[in-house]
Amino acid sequence: MKSALNFLVAAKRCEIAELQALALTGALVNVTGRLVHGLQRERGLSNLYLGSNGARFAPERQAQINECQGIESELRACFDSLDTESATVGNGARLFSRIAYVLHGLDALPGLRAQIESQAWAARKATEAYVRLIAGLLAVVFEAADSASDPEISRLLVARFNFMQGKEFAGQERAAGSALFASGRADATEQQRLLHLIDSQERCLQVFAEFSSAALSALWSQNQPSATLAELERMRRVLCTATHGAALDANQSPVWFDCCSQRMDRMKVVEDQLAQELLRVCEEKIAAALRNLQSFTALSATAPRESDALSFFKDAQPGGGTMGLASTSGAAGLTPPQGYGPHLERSILELVQEQARRLQSMGDELDTVRASLNERKLVERAKGLLMAHRQLSEEEAHKTMRQMAMNQNRRLIEVAEAVLAMADVLPDRRR
Repeated sequence: MKSALNFLVAAKRCEIAELQALALTGALVNVTGRLVHGLQRERGLSNLYLGSNGARFAPERQAQINECQGIESELRACFDSLDTESATVGNGARLFSRIAYVLHGLDALPGLRAQIESQAWAARKATEAYVRLIAGLLAVVFEAADSASDPEISRLLVARFNFMQGKEFAGQERAAGSALFASGRADATEQQRLLHLIDSQERCLQVFAEFSSAALSALWSQNQPSATLAELERMRRVLCTATHGAALDANQSPVWFDCCSQRMDRMKVVEDQLAQELLRVCEEKIAAALRNLQSFTALSATAPRESDALSFFKDAQPGGGTMGLASTSGAAGLTPPQGYGPHLERSILELVQEQARRLQSMGDELDTVRASLNERKLVERAKGLLMAHRQLSEEEAHKTMRQMAMNQNRRLIEVAEAVLAMADVLPDRRR
């Protein structure tokens, strides 16, 4: 018959397996982040190439494509290492669906590059294609963060996802601004798009600051030189305040690209540190869990004598008071049962109680971390509803919700909840 200790050992083995799966997920997220960074630069260079009618940046673009192809091979290898046969993979249905979508996009990437090479596509169309693929890659990171069962690892994944998302908005700003300068004319629609991208960056970086460590937040502050920020703000004003149709200096396109690239390269430094931190935490937690498993296994060589069978009730108080598994009062009052040997400092009951308290604490913290991910899900669902029923673009839907939040002095999540609450009474969309 299996004892309580058998199940404690089994629980610890499950915890180790989950941590090892998270370490694998972390490696997947890290390679995904590298590919996103490479594709962001490839997108910007493609815009410069198209903006110059193929006269400039062809060698730089090809070199970047070669680099991205190498990282893509690494990512495909990571995908291949995932257990697609098990039905118990955390968040598996959504994660694997996202990966299938990304693989479809990666398979189509050579065709996109060929269209750009032949200048068959305009800069805006090419940019939207890259945005779609990168959004798919970021969705993989989001699902990885949503599947994390350890709160500390989950916090790092949430911080990583939001930082990557903010960096992607910065990359879209770089591409849009490069194309706008290269066109030589201000455009009101593109100016509104730039303002939306700037605002979106700031929101993502705020969430990053909330969930990252103090050291990572300090690193991000250190990697924002005042000179680079000042130049970026100056060029933003040039782009966003020019009247519709006014002339823009096309020679400023590569200057803008370089300025934005400097900022994104510094963001990559923080992203790399996030990756190292995630790997370190995973390794430390796996090592600690293995040590605990060894201590549990050492107990399995002994068993309590029959005379100690009532040790569970030893501290029961008159009137039915007992120390349950959810107690937070500690186990200092328990006397270790006899029969395990003088080398044991804690009883199995104490181990059970400690494990239960730790799991309860982890669950509470994990709920707090996942609240941020759930808010994003609700906002995305509300945007989709507005896009479907009011025929809005994603930017227009987000802008509408932001305006509603400002007008009503409410948080964006509250507006999203209100929009979703109206879903049942909205008329069916007519085609």
